[in-house]
Formats: sequence, structure tokens, C-alpha cells
Amino acid sequence: MRFRHGLVIGKFYPPHAGHEYLIRTAATFADQVTVVVMAADHETLPLAQRLGFIRESFAAWPHVTVSGVIDNLPVDYDDDEVWGAQVALMREGISLADSAAGRTAVAVDAVFSSEDYGVELARRFAAVPVCLDRDRILYPVSGSAVRSEPASHWDFLAPAVRAYFTRRVVILGAESTGTTTLARALQTAYRQRGGVWARTGLVPEYGREYSINLLAAARGVALARQAPEPRPEDLAWHSAQFHHVARVQTDWEEAAARDGAPLLLCDTDALATCLWHERYVGGADPGLEAFARALPPRALYLLTGIAGVPFVDDGLRDGAHVREGMHQRFIERLSAQATPWAMVSGDADTRISRVIDLIDDLLPSG
Repeated sequence: MRFRHGLVIGKFYPPHAGHEYLIRTAATFADQVTVVVMAADHETLPLAQRLGFIRESFAAWPHVTVSGVIDNLPVDYDDDEVWGAQVALMREGISLADSAAGRTAVAVDAVFSSEDYGVELARRFAAVPVCLDRDRILYPVSGSAVRSEPASHWDFLAPAVRAYFTRRVVILGAESTGTTTLARALQTAYRQRGGVWARTGLVPEYGREYSINLLAAARGVALARQAPEPRPEDLAWHSAQFHHVARVQTDWEEAAARDGAPLLLCDTDALATCLWHERYVGGADPGLEAFARALPPRALYLLTGIAGVPFVDDGLRDGAHVREGMHQRFIERLSAQATPWAMVSGDADTRISRVIDLIDDLLPSG
């Protein structure tokens, strides 16, 4: 059986594996497929994000076109007038898809659905009703179930949707204050819970890797020239390097958010890169600041304290005399932004216990 034009409509609030199954099946049996996303203004997941999620999932299917319309109309399956208004919106969505794809309009001849209304919807398009998995046996999931408890339905979510729901906790701090130690301990604690939490990711600090590599390259050049071996403080830093560090750090974060657990731990982010730019270059960089403001939402920032923490020089750090000033700058910056943050002090056990309590309080919210 082959169809010319398959139609899939829905709220996709949010998209999940059941929706992908419908679209995938339509794409298998139809020469072209239109997906119409119908979102109401009052819903918390914007239409543009839903469109982005589905387009990312089906980027490799060129005959699948996704469009969206705002649908604030009532739903009443027994009211012919409501049906007519809803179908008119769907036709508007199909027209938008045709325009976006630059294709000639082709009548819908198959409607793919897993809902009871699918038969009536197909009748109104004079199309064949293809009813799939009505009892949710293949994909036991629904949009309302995902919204209620995303973590319980994690494996039914596409990578882009996981990235949206992932709670990102960022650990920041001046040099030698235990940020990486705390991040690794948190990852171990959550992975030990098992289940979906066993995939809890930790995004490492790319800036440190870059600094090590930069110093190694400078020392290699010095060796080749038979010049004195450079020290970390001899390195020249420029704004372009910090832009590079921020981009790679964020790329790593996005990849981890798409392939991890509902919690993602980040050992620094681009906000910290802005502060290190101030330290090494002098002053703020407008482009870097704009990049940091556009980061995905953070659930929580954690700032590691310096009280009672001895300074350990690992061969790359500025020195203990710089640590206090950077610590205060982190406090100023975190206090000036809207994301919740907390100072983490005390010994290792105290830190990990307090932070787990903070994270566990925020995970069910939203």
C-alpha cells in the first residue's frame, strides 16, 4: 500500500516516541508527509520548540515537512462547527508546509493517528484512516504523562526533548576550591541510584584542557627554538581563545544533555569563561557576554567556597593571592543573575550532603 500524501496532526506537547512512530510510519507508506503541530498560547512548551524537536528528529527524512499553527479553539468531538474550525486550521498548517517546502499542493489521502478521532478526521479529508497503536501497547506513553514526570518516561523522549527537560546544575569556583572534586562526587552519588540516573553525565572543564594544550604547544615551540621553557604566566591570552573555549564547552554540554539522564552536572560553563576573560584579557567581551546570556536555562549554580580549603598549585594556577578576588567576582556575578545559586562550604561530606539535598528539591519541580 502506498499513499501520495500522509497527514499527522497533534499537539506534540511534548513530542515522544509514540509521535515519532506515527510520523515514521507515515513516512514509510507515503510519498510526502505533512506534520501539523497545533499548540495553544497558554501551554508552557512554545510552538517553535516543538517544531524544532520534530524537525531535528526527522532531518534525514526530506519528504517529511513540519509546520505549526496556534490553536486556541475549543475541542468538542460532537460539535460539527468546532470540527470545521479545527480542520480549517489543519488545512492552514498544510498550506504553510507546502509553501515552506516549495511544493505543489497534493490532496491528503491518508491520515495517520493513534486517537479515536482519527477515523472522523480522515473522513473530513476524504482520506484513508490509518489507525496505529490506539491502546499504547507499542509505545506506552503520552504527552501528559511526560509533562507530569519526565524522568519516568526518559527512554521515550528524543535527544532534543531530553535536552529540554534535563536539569542542568553548574559548579563554579575560583582556582583550587574543589569544583571538580565536588562534580565527580555528585556524579557518582546519582549514578549509584541506578535506573535512568545511572546515566547522569558530567561535562568536564574544556578550558583546563585548552590551557594544558596551549602550554604544551608553547613549550614545544620554545624547545624547537632552544629558548627558555615558558611558564603558565608567560602565555598570551586573547578574546578569540575564550570564544573558542565557550563554544566547545557549550557543545559538550549540549551533546551530554541529549544523551544522559534528567540531571546533567557541568564543571563550569560560559558564564565562568566570561569571568576568566576579565582576569586574563582585562574587561568584558560583549560577544562572549551575549553568548553566555543565550545559554540554555540552568536549574542551579553551585559556587565552591574557599574557607578552610588549602590552595594547591598544579602548575597551571595563578596563585593563592588571586583566589580571593576571583571568589568575590563569582559572588557578584551570580548575585546579579536570575538563576538560583548556593555557596557550598565545609568538608567533602558536608558539601556533597548539602548539594544532594538542594538538587533533590529541584528535580521534581517545573
